[in-house]
Amino acid sequence: MSTDVARALGLDAVGITTSGPVHWNLSPAVLYEVAIRKGEAELASEGPLVARTGQHTGRSPQDKFTVREPSTEKNIAWGAVNRPLEESHFETLHRDMMQYMRDKELFVLDAWGGADPAYRLPVRVVTEYAWHNLFARNMFIPETDPARQAAHRPEYTVIDCPGLKADPARHGSRTETAIFVHFGRKLVLIAGTQYAGEIKKSIFTILNYTLPLNGVLSMHCSANVGKDGESALFFGLSGTGKTTLSSDPERGLIGDDEHGWSDRGIFNFEGGCYAKVIKLSKEAEPQIWSASRRFGTILENVVLDPATRVMDLDSMRYTENTRSSYPLTFIDNAIPSGMAGHPKNVVMLTADAYGVLPPIAKLSPESAMYHFLSGYTARVAGTERGVTEPKATFSTCFGAPFLPLSPNVYAKMLGERIATHNVRVWLVNTGWTGGPYGVGSRMKIAYTRAMITAALGGQLDGVGYQRHPIFNLDMPTSCPDVPASVLDPRTTWPDQAAYDAQAKKQIGRAHV
Repeated sequence: MSTDVARALGLDAVGITTSGPVHWNLSPAVLYEVAIRKGEAELASEGPLVARTGQHTGRSPQDKFTVREPSTEKNIAWGAVNRPLEESHFETLHRDMMQYMRDKELFVLDAWGGADPAYRLPVRVVTEYAWHNLFARNMFIPETDPARQAAHRPEYTVIDCPGLKADPARHGSRTETAIFVHFGRKLVLIAGTQYAGEIKKSIFTILNYTLPLNGVLSMHCSANVGKDGESALFFGLSGTGKTTLSSDPERGLIGDDEHGWSDRGIFNFEGGCYAKVIKLSKEAEPQIWSASRRFGTILENVVLDPATRVMDLDSMRYTENTRSSYPLTFIDNAIPSGMAGHPKNVVMLTADAYGVLPPIAKLSPESAMYHFLSGYTARVAGTERGVTEPKATFSTCFGAPFLPLSPNVYAKMLGERIATHNVRVWLVNTGWTGGPYGVGSRMKIAYTRAMITAALGGQLDGVGYQRHPIFNLDMPTSCPDVPASVLDPRTTWPDQAAYDAQAKKQIGRAHV
């Protein structure tokens, strides 16, 4: 594509000029061809594209910075999550990135963040890698109509250059990796990382800024809807089961990770799913298993047999955080609109590494707000660099790394919606039982599914409850298809005195 055409379409607005070819809104088949031709990825035997992300097999949250500038400075909750960056450092990286791209082959995607036409955000993603462009196409909602493509005017642009390494002394970064967000210029720069998830989370961060300022609650959660039309939300960090538990064949899938809640109801931010696939089981997760074996799916860091190109989903050779990116349409029961009415249930998922929280508990509105703000879980191995085993952590609103505004903004909006729509709230532990990590075992997914099915279906409304003596949580005493002994975490420990000691220690640590 000529420079003149590129300018007409708007790349010059963000400073991009290149003597290399610029490809706009390519189809998955063409992106496959280019990615394989350029050695970016391989073709697996059953059809997915398999890419490796080098040293970055998860997000790099400490390498994400937000530009401190007058138009947005007062809105940002500055601190460890929203690390401030001088505008001069952003401008230097931007100039260096533009110079780096002057002779590069580039791939451009015009898409939408948000399924609700009333609130969707027009975005543009410019990538150095073809497979990164396909990832963005999978994860967001591509504009496929030629006339609307020609008229597409992005409000925000993400520029992704894995091959350019940042210089801390020159760019103000921490390492050679840089994720710089400039809300004033509506521009995101990503350098020095091949992990495609940074693209997805950058746009999520943008929506977490823009939507609440317009009266819409943005949420790090999955969502589905029952045959009765009642929707449910599942909050939780990566690896706690959002994708797995929302992919229920008996319920329609709205989305697996990021949603908005407006006065109209809920809507998906994305057009795809980004599922963990390590040790993926056809029996336990049939929909994700099938979607991960289709043409158009991207698999990250999955091991292939060099001769047959057969996938080995059990292998952790590169990382435990192996991922599958696929369009939402690959799920048979996905809701095409990506929208639903107001939820009747909210499920807060936690992976308790200490094995002391109950597998399910009903929360009062006050407890719901506490657990939402505390966001207790374990960082599951592989979802971030340097995490090799579960580690207890607290992620505000179950999405602290992606919240530009004060957590109180999101909590207040959630509390108001829970009260207005009389929503039931549940705390579900998908972590350990019978002892802490290394001693006990991970909660059986079949039990978790049964508990959630019962909760969403109203089958736990009429059962007896007992108050946990340490955590003051209301635990059901019975649940269909779940042994009663599983429902009380204390009874699952061989040494119940050890359980009491561990639970009290956790109280002291977390103020649960």
